[in-house]
Amino acid sequence: MATFKDIQLLRTTYLRGPSVWTYCPILEVWLDLGELEDFPSNKLPGFNERLTRWLPDLVEHTCGVGERGGFIQRLEGGTWMGHVLEHVIIELLNLSGMPAEFGQTREISRRGVYRMVFRCPEEAVARVALEHGHRLLMAAINDQPFDLKAAIQAIKTAINDRYLGPSTGCIVDAASERRIPHIRLNDGNLVQLGYGAAQRRIWTAESDQTSAIAEGIAQDKDFTKRLLASCGVPVPEGQIVKSAEEAWEVAQEIGFPVTVKPSDGNHARGVTLELSKEADIKAAFALAEPEGSDVIVEKFIDGVEHRLLVVGGKVVAATKGETVSVHGNGQATLRELVAVLNQDPRRGPEQEYPLDWIDVEKGAVQLELRRQGVTPDSVIAKGQSVLLQRNGNMAIDCTDDVHPDVAYYAQLAARIVGLDIAGMDMIVKDVSKPLQGQGAILEVNAGPGLLMHLKPTSGAPRPVGMAIADHLFPREDGPGAGRIPLVGIAGTRHNAFIARLVGWLLQLSGKLTGVASSEGMFLANRQTQKTNTANWAGAHRLLTNRLAQAAVIQTTARSILEEGLAYDRCLVGVVTDMDGYESLADHDVLEQAKMTRVLRTQIDVVLDEGAGVLNADIAQVAELAPLCDGEVLLYSTSADNAVIAAHRADTENGNEGRAVFVRGEQVILATGASERVLGTLAALTPAGGQRPDTPALLAAIATAWSMDIGPDLIAAGIKTFDYQA
Repeated sequence: MATFKDIQLLRTTYLRGPSVWTYCPILEVWLDLGELEDFPSNKLPGFNERLTRWLPDLVEHTCGVGERGGFIQRLEGGTWMGHVLEHVIIELLNLSGMPAEFGQTREISRRGVYRMVFRCPEEAVARVALEHGHRLLMAAINDQPFDLKAAIQAIKTAINDRYLGPSTGCIVDAASERRIPHIRLNDGNLVQLGYGAAQRRIWTAESDQTSAIAEGIAQDKDFTKRLLASCGVPVPEGQIVKSAEEAWEVAQEIGFPVTVKPSDGNHARGVTLELSKEADIKAAFALAEPEGSDVIVEKFIDGVEHRLLVVGGKVVAATKGETVSVHGNGQATLRELVAVLNQDPRRGPEQEYPLDWIDVEKGAVQLELRRQGVTPDSVIAKGQSVLLQRNGNMAIDCTDDVHPDVAYYAQLAARIVGLDIAGMDMIVKDVSKPLQGQGAILEVNAGPGLLMHLKPTSGAPRPVGMAIADHLFPREDGPGAGRIPLVGIAGTRHNAFIARLVGWLLQLSGKLTGVASSEGMFLANRQTQKTNTANWAGAHRLLTNRLAQAAVIQTTARSILEEGLAYDRCLVGVVTDMDGYESLADHDVLEQAKMTRVLRTQIDVVLDEGAGVLNADIAQVAELAPLCDGEVLLYSTSADNAVIAAHRADTENGNEGRAVFVRGEQVILATGASERVLGTLAALTPAGGQRPDTPALLAAIATAWSMDIGPDLIAAGIKTFDYQA
């Protein structure tokens, strides 16, 4: 069998926003199949069998056929290796726990060269998946071995290293469900929800509404208890100690049994429960001391450990804990029994698992074993139970069982500390009964983990991410949560002028407006950056600016092809022309007609409640109108434009078409058959006295009018606009 040379990866481009392919982030790869262009899948002996043996779930890929087994039909009928690579990568991502959901492969004008894309929200993960998918494909083609397990593990590692944690991720997913956009601000879990002045920020389960003072209080567990007790909240008696000897003395004063824990630890680290012996208490002090700044000895409260999640003053989820034990069979050592316990699919070292592995070498487990007189290498008698952990296993949902009185005290404690999102650790014998006399609040935690509520080991998962999203963006505030008026402008003809004039008109309407254009960045009409910002980076900077109550963003065809848009949707999308294909040969845009696929992206992202503004004097631009989800406004330098006449007469959707055009020297605003004169071209001249390009002026007027800026303000704004290129 002949050995084929590797498929060449000519270039890879990560498109971080809406593009010519899709609305979502994707990796675009240019492939040169070389000699494999003459060898589709049905001409490579044994190839299909080798590939499906490694990846049997390829049968689930419907492909363009639209039914299960569709891709297998394409393989058997003969499909090219670029298309196969697309499906291999998607399946590797599926096997790694991150469904890709989208891919496409298209041949370009050069024989044997293809553009292949697949969806992946993290660039680093996408590149790892590409690397291993490429290697797997070549191994299948050349009948060589391939370590599938290692490839999947490498992609999983990349996912764990780069993806948002479960707490942050569930909030972002909930926000996305409500069409609230998000921007990841660092490589960790700091995420911006919404744009500009409408944004909120989260960091795991903390928000920009989480008080730093409240977080500081919650970290000081001794002070938190005193604060709660002063307000009548049941808490266990306790005291900070400085040494193991003092811990023993305080335990005797409080009365046995006691709990020893760090004063500002978290995740149950360093906490030891139900201690009565001097040696155990001193050993527990040694465990707790490294986990916090101080150590607390407090009265042990008998009952079941619970975690209640309070969001915006309401209990939205609750879980209860269980102790962890193993049971002997008379043959296996404790270490062997724990190894079996750790095979539970709910247990694992990563954040995605609701329960951690049990490590018999950890100090807390060692202390529990010493208290029972066993070691990890002890053979446990048949029927004997050995306790491994008493706490930290809160993963059984009990939300529906919480008594209103228990919820009241949890909510009160969060309010006393001052946290908008809080995890309340409570000991309660029966959570379905009033708290007084049968339980107490142990800790109030800022930034609580949410995984226990998302993946409980028993009971229903709770929509805690949505509860936090609704807290940050109340539904009663209406639609458009997290969004500011955003105008996107694509084309080449005087678009910087259009962007700046629209920004000025928005500013006059009462919104502090940012403009990202080829002439620089402007905020409230003041230039803050002189370099070209008509690109992804410039738009990104503007959208993260908390001062911006509105944004106007200029973009280019090249930016769409090489970066994608920096925003998911816009209120107004403007396309002025289809010029510039001559400079885009490196993207296989070799003729005027191909510009439609590129610049339609600007209209594809218009919101339902928004508008597309199109130049009716250019037929190729006007033909984008049916692609707009919102209203369409047309503009023209001629009152006799046939496209505008048809648009004004079209009442199919129940609305009369709006248009801006010139009749003689007058600028007309038309809604159906009704017309209003805005002013003459001579009168509608910026403050500098230089008469602007007429189509550019009309585009800016139509854009402002589409956002319900009144004609009088538009006319006055143009005359006061001080434009200097």
